[in-house]
Amino acid sequence: MNSNGEICIGMAGAGRAAELHVAGLKRYSGVPVCLKTIVDCIPEQALKAQERFGFQKACADLDDVLKDDEIDVVDICTPPYVHEEMVVAALRAGKHVICEKPFCGYFGRPGDEAPIGLKVSKVAMYDAVMESLERLKGVIEGSGRKFMYAENFIYAPAIRKAGEIIFKKKSRILYAKGEESLKGSSSPVAGEWAKTGGGTFIRTGVHPLSAILWLKRQEAAARGVDIGVKSVLADMGRVTTSLSPYEHRHIAARPVDVEDNGTVVVSFTDGSKAVVIATDTLLGGSRNYVELYCNDAAINCTLTMSNAMSTYFLDEDRLDDVYISEMLPSKTGWNNPFLEDEIMRGYTDEMRDFMDAVCHDREPRSGLEIAYDTTRITYAAYKSAELGAEVNLL
Repeated sequence: MNSNGEICIGMAGAGRAAELHVAGLKRYSGVPVCLKTIVDCIPEQALKAQERFGFQKACADLDDVLKDDEIDVVDICTPPYVHEEMVVAALRAGKHVICEKPFCGYFGRPGDEAPIGLKVSKVAMYDAVMESLERLKGVIEGSGRKFMYAENFIYAPAIRKAGEIIFKKKSRILYAKGEESLKGSSSPVAGEWAKTGGGTFIRTGVHPLSAILWLKRQEAAARGVDIGVKSVLADMGRVTTSLSPYEHRHIAARPVDVEDNGTVVVSFTDGSKAVVIATDTLLGGSRNYVELYCNDAAINCTLTMSNAMSTYFLDEDRLDDVYISEMLPSKTGWNNPFLEDEIMRGYTDEMRDFMDAVCHDREPRSGLEIAYDTTRITYAAYKSAELGAEVNLL
């Protein structure tokens, strides 16, 4: 902490994830926080983010953050291909770490033929990712620092309430379904496996997957049993590449060697199953939900798009700086605006939990276990889709 008793944060990356994390931090004042330094490899981006978010400093080199004794937490909001090295560097520098998803992945090795998403076997990718997971696990457990996995779905009010209900009633989740779909990504590198570690499933499908894994943990804890993942069966595809330029005009997805749709069936050791869907082919905004079919309840969690408010516009005059919803191409016609987005999608409670974990020396709700399992299952799904067969994880 600094001389004012504030937890000092150094943030790596100045894009959309950083914006969401800062929004969450600014909505929560339970633990005093200092936005000390933001770093981005493009200096101009760092300076813009410093001014926009209110950081004290901006720089282009992560070492400047790691060498700053005043900084307690490094929040990694960079593209996925540098997550692993940054996590290790920050922990070895004695910093607590917040890491955006994905935890780690396969981004290519020397000698790989490009593009790796089409040329490198997913079986080999899975094996390499398991090596990375074990290596990271060892570093984290030996660091004495907090590792906090920025999975906002786990902190969304609807998911938290579902977890409370499951725990109190000792309900059994017999079947679960979750989805995050939208029309593609605004990132220029989202279509390249070497930058993202996969396509729509690792970008968006991991959110409902992580939420369902967390909810099954609440069930297991309430009932005093162990519930693990038995197997994964997946189908992945790339359909937008078949569109003509005219047919493609409303879809933002531009997959080079990644999937633009994925459906994954997760089988648990208690006989229950979950289906997770992720696509880059949905127009009209983003869709985020988790549905639970229980022995004594039915629970539907809708993160977006909610019907708390509806708008109808004939034009977009003077609406340039009015946020309606994510990935919405037009504000005209009928829409359902995102209200208190940083709260409803979990970013505020995520940052509250992380800051409390650091301040009070306790483990976060979303940490190594969820990061490890989500990544393992995701790459098992890629392996399953390539083999056309179920992958056993026991």
